[in-house]
Amino acid sequence: MYFLVDARKSVNAGFKAGFDREGVSSFPLSPEEFTSWIESATRSDLDAVQGFLLGDFDERARCASAIRRQSRAPIIALADSRSLEQTLVLFDAGIDDVLPKPVHVREILARAEAIWRRVNGEPAPADPAGTPPAEQPGAPAGPVPERLRVFFDGRDPEIDGVPLSLPRRERHILEFLVRNRGRRVTKTQLFNGVYGVYSDGAEESVVEGHVSKLRKKLAQALGHDPIEAKRYIGYTYVG
Repeated sequence: MYFLVDARKSVNAGFKAGFDREGVSSFPLSPEEFTSWIESATRSDLDAVQGFLLGDFDERARCASAIRRQSRAPIIALADSRSLEQTLVLFDAGIDDVLPKPVHVREILARAEAIWRRVNGEPAPADPAGTPPAEQPGAPAGPVPERLRVFFDGRDPEIDGVPLSLPRRERHILEFLVRNRGRRVTKTQLFNGVYGVYSDGAEESVVEGHVSKLRKKLAQALGHDPIEAKRYIGYTYVG
């Protein structure tokens, strides 16, 4: 889930439509509404946020500072016009990237994921193409590249370099689990991250059906199930 913050409803509506087209949940708020939210948000709500997109408004640097005190999720600012002085102020406030408009939502998603890996110390996805070094004749032993590659930018994942076509919800669930690799993710956390904290018209139980279908497809393609599931506890991507 992404938070969209701008004083102009038209800007929020435009980017929300873009996120909707990519099947990514987002929640638009005015700066005043967002300030109230970030000061009272629960840890569970904050953990569901994959990124913050800040439009061009007064007090944006202060807003970014408030976010950084509460969350490690990427903060991306949009610039209506280029200004070195403004960019430096924003970076000082803890903003991770400044993008000039217009910008495609898929670029925002890709940049946010790159920031997430860097900030949280996660390695970039390994390139699964080719024979693993340990299996090459005469090659020294080394880490075996992962067969599954996830992109986080709207593209389907690949297994052994071949795209695995997934419905958007299953793809987003896989992305969320891979992003939290090794961590136990509850059904509620998974639902909030994929559908949004304030989602209407969907029940948490839908997650179980999506995960079940996803696990079957991954197990068939990989020969093993990379998602560990424990009843009443949650899910873990183990690779």
